[in-house]
Amino acid sequence: MKIDRLMAILTTLLQQDKVTAPMLSEKLEVSRRTISRDLEALCQAGIPIVTEQGFGGGISLAPGFKMDNSFLTAKEREALLAGIRGMDSVMKNPMEERLKEKFHIVQGNMPAAAEAVTINLASHYRDSLSEKIAVLKAAIQERRLVEFTYYYRKGTGRRLVEPYRVAFQWSSWYLLGYCRQREDFRMFKLNRLWELAGKEEAFAPREVPEEKLDSEYWFSDEIMLRARFSGKVKFRLIEEYGPSSFTEQEDGTLLVENLGFTNYPVLLEWVLSFGSSVEVLAPERLREDIKREAARILQNYCNVEDNRAVTEYSGKPEGTGTEKTKPEETEPEKTEPEETSLTSGNVCDKLEP
Repeated sequence: MKIDRLMAILTTLLQQDKVTAPMLSEKLEVSRRTISRDLEALCQAGIPIVTEQGFGGGISLAPGFKMDNSFLTAKEREALLAGIRGMDSVMKNPMEERLKEKFHIVQGNMPAAAEAVTINLASHYRDSLSEKIAVLKAAIQERRLVEFTYYYRKGTGRRLVEPYRVAFQWSSWYLLGYCRQREDFRMFKLNRLWELAGKEEAFAPREVPEEKLDSEYWFSDEIMLRARFSGKVKFRLIEEYGPSSFTEQEDGTLLVENLGFTNYPVLLEWVLSFGSSVEVLAPERLREDIKREAARILQNYCNVEDNRAVTEYSGKPEGTGTEKTKPEETEPEKTEPEETSLTSGNVCDKLEP
């Protein structure tokens, strides 16, 4: 939409002292003629655009420019500040105060609703996350390779990657890039990406498979789970899959039918995280694998003379009688996503919503 482009151009000019038409054209994926028309529209709206020709020239805002409050409605200013604060939570160079000044926004003329929503995109790794995003952002803009150590389910590996996007998806930060070793586009989780370094070597940009970056592509229901859960873990099922994911039985247990999963190892780990509070009804393969894993767990805690494999699983999940247990205020275990392929039919892990 045109208004989206105009806001993107204006935000870029507010952030950078000077840009060029080719740069805006590439960033917004439109022609230079369209950029020229958009700049003219901004001028007609009262934005003082300055253009300089020749070597060292470019497009900029007039020195000392501040945006009049009438340009944005109160709701638009609220949304703008909420978004800026969210990005500031992971950026090395916060922009909130600078953009407040440019947009002539002061705390006194902001409605109380502006403070009602807080967005924090950081994690326990905030310092390292900010550094990673800064390095990756520079590499993306300069079309230069990056190299890093990546920790995945089967081990550790060094990766040489063409970076294309840094994205916050599925409650985590990811890098979308073309892996030189795998010769394929991959998604790398930033919390598993360490010893990151930008390289001097440049790369020719490839076409990014944008259509394969939606949830439907990654979350195909290839494995269907049927299980009975204890009522005391209701809070986890609601948090992770919603109240429609189960049917509450007369005895207080929760029956889950046809809950879809993409990746089997992640399904196994997820079910095991409930301990004795779940009984798998199907698939049979999952029941057998849980028996074997339970035997290995038992061996860790048995004396040598008692160290024997469990050959049969019996009994109901703990707490599956008529009593109902009030959920505790605890954080559930979270499954970490692996490096994932964008062109293969399988994903390397289940990305938890």
